[in-house]
Amino acid sequence: MTRTLNVAMIGGGFMGKAHALAYAAMPMFFWPAPAMPVRKVLVDLNQAQAEEGRRRLGFEEASSDWRAVIARPDIDIVDIVTPNDSHAEIAIAAAKAGKHVICEKPLARTVEEARAMLDAVEAAGVTHMVAFNYRRTPAVALARKYIEEGRIGRVLNFRGTYLQDWSADPDAPLSWRFQKSIAGSGTVGDIGTHVVDLARYLVGEIGAVNAMVHNYIPTRPLQSGGVDKLGAAQKQVAGPRGTVDVDDEMLTMMRFKNGAVGSIEATRNAYGRNNYLTFEIHGEKGSIVFNYERRDELQVMFADDPADARGFRTVYTGPNHPYGAGLWPIPALGIGYGETKIIELFDFATAIVNGVQPSPNFRDGFQTELIAEAILASAVTGAWTEIAS
Repeated sequence: MTRTLNVAMIGGGFMGKAHALAYAAMPMFFWPAPAMPVRKVLVDLNQAQAEEGRRRLGFEEASSDWRAVIARPDIDIVDIVTPNDSHAEIAIAAAKAGKHVICEKPLARTVEEARAMLDAVEAAGVTHMVAFNYRRTPAVALARKYIEEGRIGRVLNFRGTYLQDWSADPDAPLSWRFQKSIAGSGTVGDIGTHVVDLARYLVGEIGAVNAMVHNYIPTRPLQSGGVDKLGAAQKQVAGPRGTVDVDDEMLTMMRFKNGAVGSIEATRNAYGRNNYLTFEIHGEKGSIVFNYERRDELQVMFADDPADARGFRTVYTGPNHPYGAGLWPIPALGIGYGETKIIELFDFATAIVNGVQPSPNFRDGFQTELIAEAILASAVTGAWTEIAS
C-alpha cells in the first residue's frame, strides 16, 4: 500500500495556492506516486481566514494555531509558505517535533537564522527542503544533464538575470517584501537567490562576489487589507506612505571555486519584464541559453557540430527529457509554474520515503544565505568579498 503523508501547510496566500495544487496533482502526474499527500490542516492568521483557505485549497481542517498543529502526532510534513520573518521559528519547532519540513525561499532573513534552522533539522534527522523550484524546470534540469555529460566542456562563465516589473510603479503598495524586518533583504533575497541557486546547481560553488545594490523608490503607500497581491495590487496614490528599507536592484560579479566566472543582475523595477529569469552558460565546447518566459525551450550550441551546422538550436522539452515521463506526452505542450511545484513535491516525497535528503535542502539554503550576505556586504565596501564557510 502506498504510504500517506499528512501535510500541515502554514500560510494560505499566493505560494499556498501553488503548494496546494502540487499536493493535489502530484499523484496524477507521477504514478505510482512515491507517497500520497493528504492536505490535512491549513493554518492561517485567524480562524476565519484559515477556514476560507481550507475550503479554497482543499484541506480537511483549518486552524490559526500553528504550534498546536505541529505538535499533533498525525502530521508528517510541515510546509512553510509564510513571510520570511516566521520561517526560522516554525521550521525549528517543526524539526523538534520530528516533522519533515519544506520551506519557501529564501530560507531565512539572516545567516544566523539559516544556521539555526539547519542545525535543528540535522539534529532531528528529518527530511528538509528549501523551495527553489525553478531548478526543477525540465529545461534547466536538461542543461545540467548536458553539462554533466561534458557536452559543452569545462564551464567558463555564467551570466544570469532575474528581471521583473511588478514593483516598478512607486505607487504600488508597501508589500512585506519591501520591509527589512520581515523580508531580510529586497531583490537580493526575493529573486536574486533564485539565480544564485541556479548558478550553484549548474556551475558549482561560488567563492567570492563583488556587488552593487540600489534602492530606487524610498517610500510606498501603506497596503490596505491583509492579503499581499504583488503585481495584482491596485495603485494607492493617496494616503500615508511607509519606508522601503531594502534593495530594489542588485548586480554582482562572481568567482566560482572551480575557476569559472559569472555575473547576476536582479531587479523588480524593469518595465516590460514580467518574470525574466535567464541564464547563459559558455563552455570550452559550446553554450547553453535559457529563458524562463519560454520555459519549454533550451537553446544549445555544440562546437563539435559540423562547420555548416554551427549555431544555436532549440530543444523543446518533452517525454525524453528530465521528468518528462511524468508530464505531458509530446514536447512543447506547455510547462508552467505549477508543474515545477509538482516536480518539487515529487522529489520531496521521494526523499522522505527513501530516507535521504533532497536537493536543494536547508544546507543549500544556508549556503545561499551566506552568498546573499556577502553580496550585501560587498555592496557596502565595493570590494571583492569571500563567501564564508
